[in-house]
Amino acid sequence: MSQYNFKKIATVPTAKDFIDIVLSKTQRQTPTVIHRGYAITRIRQFYMRKVKYTQQSWHEKLSRILEDFPRVDDVHPFYSDLLNVLYDKDHYKLALGQLNTARNIIDKISKDYVKLLKYGDSLYRCKQLKRAAMGRMCTMMKKHAASLAYLEQVRQHMSRLPSIDPNTRTILVCGYPNVGKSSFMNKVTRADVEVQPYAFTTKSIYVGHTDYKYLRWQVLDTPGILDRPLDERNTIEMQSITALAHLRAVVLYVVDISEQCGFTIKQQSDLFHSIAPLFANKPLVVALNKTDVAKVEELKESDRELLEDMRKFVAGPSTLQLGEDDGEHQQLPTMSTLSEDGVADVKNLCCDRLLAMRVEQKLAGRRAGDILNRLHVAQPKARDSKSRPPSIPANLEEMKARKARGEKIITEKDLQEQNGGAGVYSADFNKHYLLANDEWKYDVVPEIYNGKNVADFIDPEIEAKLAELEREEEELEKQWEAEAHLREPKEAPLTEEEKQLLGEIKLRRKKLVAEHRRKKSVAGNSSKIPASKADPEGKRTTRNMKDSLESMGLDADKAVERARSQSRGRKRERSSSRFQEGGDGDVDEDMEGVEKKRTHSSRSRSKSVAKRVAQTPASGSGLKNAEANIKAQRLADLAQRKSSKKARSGEGDRVIVTKMPKHLFSGKRGNGKTDRR
Repeated sequence: MSQYNFKKIATVPTAKDFIDIVLSKTQRQTPTVIHRGYAITRIRQFYMRKVKYTQQSWHEKLSRILEDFPRVDDVHPFYSDLLNVLYDKDHYKLALGQLNTARNIIDKISKDYVKLLKYGDSLYRCKQLKRAAMGRMCTMMKKHAASLAYLEQVRQHMSRLPSIDPNTRTILVCGYPNVGKSSFMNKVTRADVEVQPYAFTTKSIYVGHTDYKYLRWQVLDTPGILDRPLDERNTIEMQSITALAHLRAVVLYVVDISEQCGFTIKQQSDLFHSIAPLFANKPLVVALNKTDVAKVEELKESDRELLEDMRKFVAGPSTLQLGEDDGEHQQLPTMSTLSEDGVADVKNLCCDRLLAMRVEQKLAGRRAGDILNRLHVAQPKARDSKSRPPSIPANLEEMKARKARGEKIITEKDLQEQNGGAGVYSADFNKHYLLANDEWKYDVVPEIYNGKNVADFIDPEIEAKLAELEREEEELEKQWEAEAHLREPKEAPLTEEEKQLLGEIKLRRKKLVAEHRRKKSVAGNSSKIPASKADPEGKRTTRNMKDSLESMGLDADKAVERARSQSRGRKRERSSSRFQEGGDGDVDEDMEGVEKKRTHSSRSRSKSVAKRVAQTPASGSGLKNAEANIKAQRLADLAQRKSSKKARSGEGDRVIVTKMPKHLFSGKRGNGKTDRR
């Protein structure tokens, strides 16, 4: 990758903090209780787990540090040389290499001591092996305390570096200190670089961004450079040299013609020629700054010759030119960052030159030829020899003619202002309709329904016809009211037989209503009532049943016999005469035994009778025998079982059991109880 975000590098702790972090994590994340009575295999596993977990923690954290820091050989050459300038590439590589070695040694220590722990024969021996393993790991990290401290300093400095993209469109501003580089950057970008009237105010590379031709451009403000040998330049100057050497950008060399920076034009010209090899294969612009203090025409002849030499170097054959004929007709651009005169022109010139160079490089590559071979520019061909001049509407020609004559043309906006303004005035669109007759413009637009004009079906005499219909309707209503007494029915007197039949019907209707209301009031939950209450009139007799069945032609003897046998109760057994007449004392004993026997037999008989009565279907239930009754009872119990399972007393029960049982939401929990919940 060519661009790195150094702000994401994690903090590198000191050796002491590193040891505390790893050991406390091991203490928190692994079991801490072991007893002498445990099996030796369990004791070995306990301490082996401690050693392995500590080794994994060291390995993960050291790997994270090694991955976060960029590798010098894998990054862009600009970043590689910048790291060498700022931090010393050898020292940087050595620190990362030491951490890598420490990680490998810790892995080997863990492997060796885990092997030894497999043969530990007691808790004491296993514990001492664990202590020895952790101690050697911590000692190894203490030896690299200096490397950790150095990497933390490097991380802090790298996090303050700007995010520079080496491959994007870039304007690189360079020159002597205090010639106006930072002022130019503040004018053309949104950056805010410190500007002071002394040298080396800018001590590092600053990045700003600007827009030109709908493209984002990167502007780099580099520290000032002094004209001296390369090995004598300091770290601040070497940052500028690194950017000039590795970034594919347009170079803007700023010259202070007022010499207020403390350096003469000759010194600035010498610096320009000394760093000229760094301008190879790059667009170059030399801008003359501070023209508000000194003009080019006011300079000495020797200074103007030096500027002419720089202009000729810029216009040389090695650099792409933008001009009318050739580079000799180009002049060096001038600007003033104080009054902002010419600043925008210099920026535009730099951007144009870089764009032209990038286009030329793309055309010179092999990919451009492949793309051009696949492109086809279609040229339209004339289909006939007819002349087709442009057609201009007549009203537009008339408007142009009126404007040429100086007449005032009232527009829709003028009409809007004259008639109340926006929101009040409503534009008249009908006046623009193109119709055969102008009188038709404001006609009512016909309403069309189902493809037919509604106006074609409107009767002009509809109101008169409606009034006539209303008058006829009133006359018919009066006639109906007048003949109302003639339509009333005349009732004839009832005969005696009709009166008797009417009374029977009313009585029957009264009984039906009463029975319906009784059933409705109890809702089908009424208990079985005795026959005396159910038949207060006493009409449900065997004689009536026999007469009814015989009238239908059925034999009613067996039905009457069965009804009479069911209606008979069990006769009470009479005591024998010998008990009534009395006798000797043995009779009382016999009586007592007979009474006990009879009491016992009556109890058992009552149970069997009750069971038989419960199994016998009730009259009117619709069940033919006891088996059907038992089956119906069983089905009813099954139907009820579902409701019983819901802890409800019935279908209408909406009671919900306790939502918060007391044993779960009250009281304190002692030690050792929480892990079970």
